[in-house]
Order: sequence, then C-alpha cells, then structure tokens
Amino acid sequence: MNKLQAMEVFVQVVDAGSFTRAAEMLQLPKATVSTLVQSLETALSAKLLHRTTRMVTVTTDGAAYYERCIRILSDVRDAEESLSRTRLSPSGRLRVDMATGLASEILIPALPAFFERYPDILMELGSTDRPVDLIEEGVDCAIRGGDLFDDNLIARRVGVINFVTAASPDYIARHGMPRHPRDLDRHRCVNYFSAKTGKTYDWDFHRGDETIEIPMPGVIALNDSNGYVRAGLAGLGIIQMADYLLEKHVASGGLVRVLGDWASKPLPVHIVYPQNRHMSAKVRVFVEWVAELFARHPHMQIGAVPRLEPVSDAEAVTA
Repeated sequence: MNKLQAMEVFVQVVDAGSFTRAAEMLQLPKATVSTLVQSLETALSAKLLHRTTRMVTVTTDGAAYYERCIRILSDVRDAEESLSRTRLSPSGRLRVDMATGLASEILIPALPAFFERYPDILMELGSTDRPVDLIEEGVDCAIRGGDLFDDNLIARRVGVINFVTAASPDYIARHGMPRHPRDLDRHRCVNYFSAKTGKTYDWDFHRGDETIEIPMPGVIALNDSNGYVRAGLAGLGIIQMADYLLEKHVASGGLVRVLGDWASKPLPVHIVYPQNRHMSAKVRVFVEWVAELFARHPHMQIGAVPRLEPVSDAEAVTA
C-alpha cells in the first residue's frame, strides 16, 4: 500500500462524504478508493469511517487522523515544491468555478495570457450561477460575488461588480422612460432569482442621501446572467445587471441606459478556497493572476464606477 496515496484518498472521502464522489474527483475506480481506505484501517488497527448505504461519516479516531493527514500532506507538498521548479512552473489539474457572465466576459478572454505564463496547468472551469460546495465537489477555488457566509472558506477580495439599469429601445418606445425608481411600479421588469434559495432579488437605487430598495413587478424571472441579458434585449422588460455585461449592447444600440442618474449598491467579488487544504502552487498562482487581472480591468477594479453613460429620453426612443 502506498500510504501517502491512501491518506490522500481518505482525506478526499471525508471531504466529499462519499466514496463515489471521491473516486470521481480523484479519477480513480471506486473499488480502488474503497480498498485503499480499508488497507489504511487495517494498517492502523482502527475504524476511520462509518459506512451506510446512504452516507459516509468519520469516526472519532478518523477525525483525529484526518487532521494529522491534512498537516502531513501539506508538509509533503511543501517539501516537494521547495526542491523542484513547481513554484516557477506549477502543473496539474486546477478546478475553478465562477458565474457564467463573469467567465464569458472577463476571465475566458484573458485566459490565453494565463496559459502562456503557466502552460503546464490543466484547468477545468465550471461556469454556472449556482453556488457550488467546494469541498464536496472537489473544486480548488471559486470566484464569487456578494457577501460570504461559509466559515470553511478563505476569501480574498479581488474586485467589485457595478450594476446598471437598462432596457431595449423597443420597450422604452412602448412603455416610456421612467424618471424615478418609484416609476418602475408601472413598468415590467425582468427579475433574477437565487439558484440556491429561489428568492427573487430586490432592486436598489441610491442618489445623494436618498436610498430606495424595492421588489420589481415582472412576468419573468431567471437565474442565469446570460439568459437574463437576452431577456432584456428581447424587450421583456427593464433589467438591472453588471455593467460589463451590458456595455457592448448599449454601445450597439441594443439597450439604452435607464435611470442613469441613480446608482446601485456594488457587489464585492472574492476568490475563495477551502481553509483546511494546503494552498498548492497552481492555486496560488491562479489567485494572484486573477487579482492582477481584476485590478487592471476597468469594470472590476475596486473603487470602479459604472462606465455606461446616461442616455436622454429622446436618444432612448430614437436609438
């Protein structure tokens, strides 16, 4: 038995809570994963896991051994990296997750530069607006917008998302241009709902000392940012979305700015990774690269303001 491999497999099973999920993440046969854990238990003369048909839980001995394994594996990786070129040329599979709009508009167009710098990293990029469980799903790091509530994650703030309100010229021609957020009660708006909770998000506006947060009337709600923008372009209603997703559509005339003299609360963006895991070289360089990318990006840099210029009523109707 390769004890280090068995320890890595055991840690993954505990994190995933399942032999099947651990095998998928490690790209090993389930039988191999099960055999390695059983061999580890035999060698230690201790039961590490409780197994049922529905779930796997760690025993008291297993929990103590898990913490030791985390430290040992971290020390081994540190030793390997200190004696190799890994810090200069990190390699291996890197699993990343982020929202669809952020991936398509910000990250993916910049990835050629990342792979030119780190050609030996193999990235698996999950692009979904559904929040994933990093530990259970074997994700190395994720880029997330909004407040964070998971104490098991280390977070580094790397940017900000600014929101603007817009609609198609056809919608404005048919329904008129709202002049105050309260006017939206008489309009149709496209809502966005949380893929995790199912809750529809309220809209917020502020101007000077005045702040308004209101639920929006609408006939459709979506939970995918790209689909949400398409709904606005189709004239289904007024939308409120990240400025980097709307900029090209405003420039082309597909959308016009609404309530341009009002701002919405910006959303902080963090890159997060599990705190109980050694931060490998490939995760470290990706985190630093993302921080550099967002710090240079006109939409994402902390302190950035919405970059779309307000459009007058006359321009909106005739655009």
